[in-house]
Amino acid sequence: MAETFEELDPVLNAPVRLAIVSALVKMKQADFGYLQEITKTTQGNLSHQIKKLNEAKYIEIEKTFKGNYPQTICKLTKTGKNAFENYVEAIKKYLHL
Repeated sequence: MAETFEELDPVLNAPVRLAIVSALVKMKQADFGYLQEITKTTQGNLSHQIKKLNEAKYIEIEKTFKGNYPQTICKLTKTGKNAFENYVEAIKKYLHL
C-alpha cells in the first residue's frame, strides 16, 4: 500500500522562513539583527521573508526604538507554532520516522 504524503506548508518550505520560525519556537521573540545573523541573508531578503510570515499570521512584528535606533522584534504566534509543529510532523512522514 502506497503511503500518501502531506503537501508541505509553502510558507515554511522556504529555508529563511523556516529558520526564522525555528528560532522563534525556542526563543519566543528575536530582533531583526539576530535573525539576520542566524539566517545569513541580506536585510532586504530578511525583510521580505518576515513580511511573508506576518501576512500568514505566523509571526507578529513589533517596531520600537532602542536608544535612537529603530528595532524590529518578531514574535511567534499560536498559528505559527501550530504550522511549525504540523510541518515537522509532515517532514517526519517523508523521512519515515
